[in-house]
Amino acid sequence: MLTWQVQEAKNKFSELVERAGHGEPQVITKHGAEVAVLISIGQYKERFAREQSLVDFLLNSPLADSGLVVTRDQGADRPPVDL
Repeated sequence: MLTWQVQEAKNKFSELVERAGHGEPQVITKHGAEVAVLISIGQYKERFAREQSLVDFLLNSPLADSGLVVTRDQGADRPPVDL
């Protein structure tokens, strides 16, 4: 991984993007501390892409056919949920 100071990263942004696009993560530092990393869109999608939706996950859960019944009180005087 190549490391760039913020000012240098600004001045050579095209090179930074080009290198990241070729699969080389680029680390950006500010006052000597690592503050950011630029990666290709492919690497981003690999790390953060969802394989399935939450609904699909729950429907395919081992508990889906367990007979578990979840109910919710629909009354108007139901206490609010404290998040």
